[in-house]
Amino acid sequence: MDIISQLQEQANTIASLAFNTFGTLQRDAPPVRLSPNYPEPPANTATETPADIAEQPKLMSAALVKAAKQFDVLVSALPVSEGDEEAQLKRIAELQEENEEVGQELQNQLEAAETELKQVQGLFNEAADNCLNLKKPE
Repeated sequence: MDIISQLQEQANTIASLAFNTFGTLQRDAPPVRLSPNYPEPPANTATETPADIAEQPKLMSAALVKAAKQFDVLVSALPVSEGDEEAQLKRIAELQEENEEVGQELQNQLEAAETELKQVQGLFNEAADNCLNLKKPE
């Protein structure tokens, strides 16, 4: 797997961990009374013990930090750009020129193939007509 795919996969992992962490924090947060005018919030009836609830955010945040560090490692493994901006622009221009040459060559080959296809179709039609116009031997 190339480095860009690994970076994308790691970014997806970080997003998933963040989503799950925030969801868990929201789910397990104790109810809070918004105002004295509101009734007392219902008691938390979770089946998990308070120790489990307190430990879970720590574990999830550790996983999130670990994933972020792995992302940093992947970013540092990216190849360093060679030269300054001017050298990079020159290389881009060279690659575009090469791309144009290859594109023109492919276009020429496509036109030659289309010409040959028309010739083969013409010969096939001629052969089919000759087969259909054959008379029974006398």
